[in-house]
Amino acid sequence: MKVSRVTEMRAMDRTAIERYGIIDEILMENAGQAVHFTILQRFGIANKRFLVFCGIGNNGGDGFVVARKILSTGGMPKVIILGDKGKYQGSAKRNLEIIETLPIETLQLESIESIRSDLAHCDAVVDAIFGTGLVREVEGLYREVIESINASWKTVFSVDIPSGVNGDTGKIMGTAVRADYTVTFGLPKLGNMLLPGFDLCGELFVTHISFPPEIYEDDSIKVAINSGIDLPRRDPDGHKGDFGKALFIAGASSYFGAPYFAALSFLKAGGGYSRLASPKSITPFIANKGSEIVFIPLNETLSGSIAFENRDNLLELANSMDFVVLGPGLSLDHETQELARELIQEITRPLLIDGDGISALCRDLDIIHKRTEPTVLTPHLGEMARIKSLPIDEIDSNKIDILQKTCHELNTIIVLKGANSLIGYPDERVYINTSGNPGMASAGSGDVLTGTIAAMFGLGLPIEDAVRKGVFMHGFAGDLAACDIGMDGITAQDILEYLPQALKMDREGLPEELKTCYLAVQVV
Repeated sequence: MKVSRVTEMRAMDRTAIERYGIIDEILMENAGQAVHFTILQRFGIANKRFLVFCGIGNNGGDGFVVARKILSTGGMPKVIILGDKGKYQGSAKRNLEIIETLPIETLQLESIESIRSDLAHCDAVVDAIFGTGLVREVEGLYREVIESINASWKTVFSVDIPSGVNGDTGKIMGTAVRADYTVTFGLPKLGNMLLPGFDLCGELFVTHISFPPEIYEDDSIKVAINSGIDLPRRDPDGHKGDFGKALFIAGASSYFGAPYFAALSFLKAGGGYSRLASPKSITPFIANKGSEIVFIPLNETLSGSIAFENRDNLLELANSMDFVVLGPGLSLDHETQELARELIQEITRPLLIDGDGISALCRDLDIIHKRTEPTVLTPHLGEMARIKSLPIDEIDSNKIDILQKTCHELNTIIVLKGANSLIGYPDERVYINTSGNPGMASAGSGDVLTGTIAAMFGLGLPIEDAVRKGVFMHGFAGDLAACDIGMDGITAQDILEYLPQALKMDREGLPEELKTCYLAVQVV
C-alpha cells in the first residue's frame, strides 16, 4: 500500500473533486462513516457515552459527522469545540449546522475544568482536533485537552492522525494524543507510519473515501509499505552454487562477531556458499564457531586489520562471486580504510557496504559513481549523518526527503536502519518496513541484516527486491525470537537462529493475522 505526504493527499482531494465530481461533502461524509464503522466494530456504540473533540478545520467537520452517526446508532455523543465556531467553512460549517438541529449537546470549550467530569464519565473519546496539516507546537488549551485525554485512559479513536502528530514526519509537536484506533483517509500519511506517530496511532485503518484506484495508486506517489515479495522456488535439484556465492570482506583483531554474523547469516537465510575474507589471526576463532563458512585468511596490518597488500587477490576473488559484502568490523585503520575505497571502485559485482566500509566511503563519496554494478548501503542514523554531513537530528526529522535525495545523487540503494527501517532507491521510491521490534537494537543485528540481504539475492531475487525482502525477513526473524523469548536480551545470535523458521513460514504463507500486522493498516 502507498503512503502519502500531506501535500499529496491534498492533491488527491482536489483531483477527486475537480476531475471526478466527488465533492468535499461526500468526502467528509465517507470519512466520518469510516470512523463510525470502526467504532461500531471495535468498541460498540449503543447506550455508550462519547466525547467528540473537534478543532475548527475539516478534521473537526469529520468529527461532526462521527457524532451524528453515533447518535443514529444509539450512542450518546457530546461535541466539544476547541476554538471559535464562527470560523468553520464549507462542509465543516454545514455539518455543524446539522448537528445543532439534533439532540446532541455541543460545548465551545473555554477551560479544561468544564469537561473534567465529562471525561471521567464517558466511555470513549473521538479525537478530531487537528488533522495532518499541523505545523506548530501544541500549546495552551489545546495542550491541556490532549494531556487530559491521555490521562483519562479512555478508549480513543483518532480521526486521520492522532492530534499533535506531524503528518509528514511522525514527530510529536509538543504533545500528542495516544490513540487506541486511528482511521486515516485516502492513504496512510507518512506521520501515520513513522515513529513515534506510528505507535501513537494504535490500530490503524484507512478508508479510500471513494477515491478511484488510479488516484491512490498513482506512480507519482513514491512511498509505500514494504510487503508482497515472494521468495523464488528452491530448485530441488540445485547445488550450493545455485543459491548464491557471497564474499564477506570483514573483521579485524577486535571484531570477531561482525564477520561471523554476516557470513553465517547468509547461510542461515538460505544462501548456498559463503566465503569470509578476514585477518588470518582471527580466522581460527571464527571458524571454531562457524565452520560452515569457507575462510580466506588475509595478511594483516600492525593493528590486526586487513592489509592493503591483499588488494589484488581480493579483487580477483570478489569478481568471481555473485555478491560482495564489505565493511562489517573492518576497523578504522588508515591502511584498511584506503583498501576499502580501492575495492569499492574496482569490484564489478553487486556490492553491499556496511559499518566501517561506510566510514571509508564517507571520505570520498565520488568513488561510488565509478561503479558499474548495483551498490547497497546500510547506514544507521549516525552513519547517514556522516554521509550527508548533517546533524543526526536533522536526518531524523526529515528521513524520507533526505533518503530520496541521497539515493538519487549517489545512484545507490540505501537501507536506513532503525525502527521501521526505510529502503530507498535511485528513482526516489521508498519502502517503510514494518517487521522487527525494539529488542533487535543490539550489537551484531545489522551484520545479520547484511547476510540476509545477500542471501535473498543468492536465492534468485533481483537486487531491488532482494534488499526489500532481506530487510523484511531480518525483522521477521527478530519478531519470532521475541515471541518465544521476549524482547529483552535478544542477541544477533537469536535473530540468526530464527532465520530458517522465518523463511519456512514465509514460503508456506503467513497467517492472515501476521499479514495484517505487517501491512500495518487495514482497509475499511
